[in-house]
Amino acid sequence: MKWFFVLFLAIIIFGGAAWFGYNFVFKEDIQVAKEQRGETTPEPRIDLTLPEYEAAAKLRQEGNLPEARAALAAFVQKYPTSPHAEEAKDLLGEINIDIFLSRTPSPEKEEYIVKPGDVLQRVAHKTKSTPELIMRMNNLSGTMLHIGERLLISHPDFSVAVQRKPKLLVLLNHGGFFKQYHVAEEKLPTKAPAKVVTKVAEVMAWKDGKRVGFGTKEFIGSTRWIRLGSQAYTIYSVPDAAHPALSQPPPPQGIGLAAADVEELSSLVNRQTAVTITD
Repeated sequence: MKWFFVLFLAIIIFGGAAWFGYNFVFKEDIQVAKEQRGETTPEPRIDLTLPEYEAAAKLRQEGNLPEARAALAAFVQKYPTSPHAEEAKDLLGEINIDIFLSRTPSPEKEEYIVKPGDVLQRVAHKTKSTPELIMRMNNLSGTMLHIGERLLISHPDFSVAVQRKPKLLVLLNHGGFFKQYHVAEEKLPTKAPAKVVTKVAEVMAWKDGKRVGFGTKEFIGSTRWIRLGSQAYTIYSVPDAAHPALSQPPPPQGIGLAAADVEELSSLVNRQTAVTITD
């Protein structure tokens, strides 16, 4: 009878140890190995950053643009690896543009009063802006200015960073993130260098196969390109929901963005805008 009790006790002790070892030591390793082999679906992880992202997005929905911008900028800096980091950057870029291309007052804008002899091109040169940017920022329907007219002027210092592998074109202002655009297609040389440093050479507008100039009636609704100093690179328009058919076929080589994005980007850059292209 004594030997039976000893055997029973041994079973309890060693069986308990085996159960503990399997559940707390080996089970997790076995589960990880199965996930790595694709034999099982990993359990979803709780996203602790979601409430902060949703709170920032709600500020934008409520029209609180400056507060939304500050909240999203803080979110991106605080959670760079969050599942919502790219969404936050997209939304932050939209808000930056909403504020920038409007008469909404902000610290980076100043007022300019039109003086005798001022024309749009001269004001743009004097204030280191672009004619189209001044028009869009002040909701001007034409290039004519009137003495005493009050214009909001911004002094951005834009640069462009094209990242080929993530298919992103990032617009920086004074070195900080401003907006990102998603590359729709690229047609680049097979032996393209890993890094290209260049700048904007000119903004081009096409209508019915012909180049058209800023301020002409043909400029409205034209297809925009941004030609870079390096001949192999042109940022060109591809059809999107707002532009299902374009008047100009794409160039042999370049980087394609949605037509609405190129139209917007072309109003922000000038011939001094630095561009860096990396893998």
